[in-house]
Amino acid sequence: MVYMLIAGEASGDLHASHLMASIRRHDPEAQFVFLGGDLMAAQAGREPVVHYRDMAYMGFSEVIRNIGSIRRNLKLARKVLEKVRPDCLILIDYPSFNLKVAATAHNAGIPVYYYISPKVWAWKEWRVKTIKKLVDKMFVIFPFEVEWYRSRHGMDVTYVGNPSIAEIDAAIAAAPDADEFTSRHKLRQRPIIALLPGSRRGEIRNNLPVMLKAAAAFVQYQAVVAGAPGIEPEFYAQFGNFPVVTGDTMNLLAVCRAALVTSGTATLEAALAGVPQVACYRANGSELSYKIMQRLLSVDFVTLPNLILGREAIAEKLLHQCTPVAVAEALSPLTALTSKKRQKMLDDYKEMRAILGDGDAAENTARLIVDDLHARHARKG
Repeated sequence: MVYMLIAGEASGDLHASHLMASIRRHDPEAQFVFLGGDLMAAQAGREPVVHYRDMAYMGFSEVIRNIGSIRRNLKLARKVLEKVRPDCLILIDYPSFNLKVAATAHNAGIPVYYYISPKVWAWKEWRVKTIKKLVDKMFVIFPFEVEWYRSRHGMDVTYVGNPSIAEIDAAIAAAPDADEFTSRHKLRQRPIIALLPGSRRGEIRNNLPVMLKAAAAFVQYQAVVAGAPGIEPEFYAQFGNFPVVTGDTMNLLAVCRAALVTSGTATLEAALAGVPQVACYRANGSELSYKIMQRLLSVDFVTLPNLILGREAIAEKLLHQCTPVAVAEALSPLTALTSKKRQKMLDDYKEMRAILGDGDAAENTARLIVDDLHARHARKG
């Protein structure tokens, strides 16, 4: 069977590549066409229709500046869908773009599966109406999503496990020790504070300056930035002189003492790696924007570990609260190995893992998709 997948960012590329590998185990003749990244390309044995680095636009202004490119990508995705007529369309998060392509697939009678729900439980809840109309089956990766969809919208969605657990555990197990990592990247022999400012230019531009100033207060440490795929070194250089490690984020997390992390999937990855962290989201730094955000959000937290636990385990420094002084103050007790706050956060991480369970998300989702497609073909005779 032919499977079409769309992932619009680096994390989606990773999760989709594992899903593709699992699909092939259940369907050895599987063929893939996709919009995504290099990891998906390695699984498919072909290049993406569009690479995610040409799709990952964030925020209103960035979207407006790149509206022509977005429209071209959307037109191309629809054209490929109509030409190839795959047996199904699999969406990985990235809702603004994906739901538009889903409409084309739905109208063409092509089954639509959603792997990794958009964060409609946090904002833009109105999208659920579109999801209910266009998506045949939804596979979610957070336990709280099952009850949220059922109680608020009468939807049955399937919790398949969280893909980050196996991915992070494997990466951490294979990580070098601190001395080897330091030598490999020509770093100083000092404990590391990892800075994860995001994967998009807008995120990096907003968050990295605050992170660097906060980390500068810890003179006995060195701040090391996790470079995002597709972001050239010159882009980081405009913010100062500091080490950037690209393509080695998991190893950076494995050896660092603590981290400053832009809110999003990376906060979950850092938690699974056992890294004490402060979540940062500067955006435009406006207190008014913060008040508007509070009204728009339908959840109490923005970081995934806090949402999973249902309480604040990780300090969230958002918008006007995201200042170098405030971030440094929250980071300080996390750097000491004997700190009670550090140990409490590590204990919270263990509780979070227990809630997530140990299900293989990619394997479970692949099996459910392939079984559903076989059942559909059988009904057609």
